[in-house]
Amino acid sequence: MNYQTTAEFAQQLDAEDKLSAFRNEFLIPQHNGHDAIYLCGNSLGLQPKAAQQYLTEQLATWQTKAVEGWFDGDKPWLDYHKQVASLVAPIVGANDSEVTIMNSLTVNLHLLLVSFYKPNNKRFKILMESGAFPSDQYAVESQVKFYDLDPKDAILEVKPRAGEYTLRTEDILKAIEENKDELALILFGGINYYTGQVFDMPAITKAAHAAGAYAGFDLAHAAGNVPVQLHDWGVDFACWCSYKYMNSGPGGISGIFVHEKHHQDRSLKRFAGWWGYREDKRFLMQPGFDAAIGAAGWQVSTSPIMLLALHKAALDVFEQAGGITALREKSILLTGYFEFLINNINETHGREIYKIITPTTPEARGCQLSVICNYKAKEIFSFLVSKGVIGDWREPDVIRLSAVPLYNTFNDVHTAYLALNEVIKVIDI
Repeated sequence: MNYQTTAEFAQQLDAEDKLSAFRNEFLIPQHNGHDAIYLCGNSLGLQPKAAQQYLTEQLATWQTKAVEGWFDGDKPWLDYHKQVASLVAPIVGANDSEVTIMNSLTVNLHLLLVSFYKPNNKRFKILMESGAFPSDQYAVESQVKFYDLDPKDAILEVKPRAGEYTLRTEDILKAIEENKDELALILFGGINYYTGQVFDMPAITKAAHAAGAYAGFDLAHAAGNVPVQLHDWGVDFACWCSYKYMNSGPGGISGIFVHEKHHQDRSLKRFAGWWGYREDKRFLMQPGFDAAIGAAGWQVSTSPIMLLALHKAALDVFEQAGGITALREKSILLTGYFEFLINNINETHGREIYKIITPTTPEARGCQLSVICNYKAKEIFSFLVSKGVIGDWREPDVIRLSAVPLYNTFNDVHTAYLALNEVIKVIDI
């Protein structure tokens, strides 16, 4: 598309946007009596208007039915997590049986590592991206130490080449090949939280399996942002949070994927709990853990119904909008427009004031653009906040800006562009 910098062009794109009505399904934060320009869905998605209704319905069930709510009513609590899982499965490209909704992200990562990190004298190394989100680094480090291994020996990190910000797939595959005899697991983010780079998950998975290792992914920044096909790619396991692009609320419930090829493998160790017991015999309360078939067998604790209700409120809007395919179509256009406008500022001023370190190809990025501010970075960020443009800050000089197709408009992006341009004069860059 031939993008233009005028406000009229942004208005035209909004008028042509088939998803524009879904913005009205969300509560937009206010700034000086007007809608803020909220570009922080990569950190916390907005509240669906339906969230209060869904939560109120479950509170009413608790009030009127109490314990019978587990078995009675239109949405008995006993199976409520299945209803939510069936909405998530197409978002991550999975069969219903391969997905369950439980816990929080890092808890789930630990539970999956119990099963899929199986070090021995020969294979004990984990390969991951350099600069992975800290909780992943901490989780892996603690898992390695649990086996009395030295993280310096057991954890391998693939770094970008000198002078580059993102990883080349060829370098990831080379690292797998070079260490193939010692690798137990390859664990990557689906999208790097800092740069916004989408990793080539099919290629990484294929290389991991060729090396005799498991392939797992943290989809915190990918789930609900970009299309993934976990089942078809043969990914062994994955986990994600739901409060970013799936809008389930701060600290919202997480989800996991376990490929069906592992569902009958009783050799996989796991930390067990009553909720993961096979359903047809769960209430017999018998000794000895007998796992439910599917990802549900990795469940530990009773489902938190209120968190599930908030998650379902958001997922129903997601489904009504046409799912990840429809959202991705708009996302590519919206992010491409934002990229054009930021680059236009540099061209207009004849110097690189803003450096986008997120890949330029749509296939290698989602909603997020990570922007290095080459001059007075923190002052630029503070100015944006004062104008009601909400992104987020990452040390030492990066502002992450994410235009989310469910609720952001082309006018939002254009308004952010005007602020990024205005600040140059205001703080004398």
